[in-house]
Amino acid sequence: MKNYVKSTALVTLLALTTPIFSVAASPRIANPATVKIDAALSEQLVNRLAEIKAMDASTLSRKDKRELRKEVKSIEKQLNSSGGVYLSVGAIILIVVLLIILL
Repeated sequence: MKNYVKSTALVTLLALTTPIFSVAASPRIANPATVKIDAALSEQLVNRLAEIKAMDASTLSRKDKRELRKEVKSIEKQLNSSGGVYLSVGAIILIVVLLIILL
């Protein structure tokens, strides 16, 4: 019986401390996709897209065209970032089950 109590206490202690250490070790870097842009910056990005689309791409080298494509993709990604909240199917099911149990 003593071994059972000791092992249960050890498992409980490990279960409580392991998530704390994993959270503390994770880097805290802001996700650039979730950063909201203001109106002035969005106007500049739209103007830059208009400039790129008005350019004559036939005179550019292959490397320059590739860089422009990358720039256009990054600008469009910044403009289309919604910063919304995403829920997985498992999380939705868990929320529904908890609501059923509690209510």
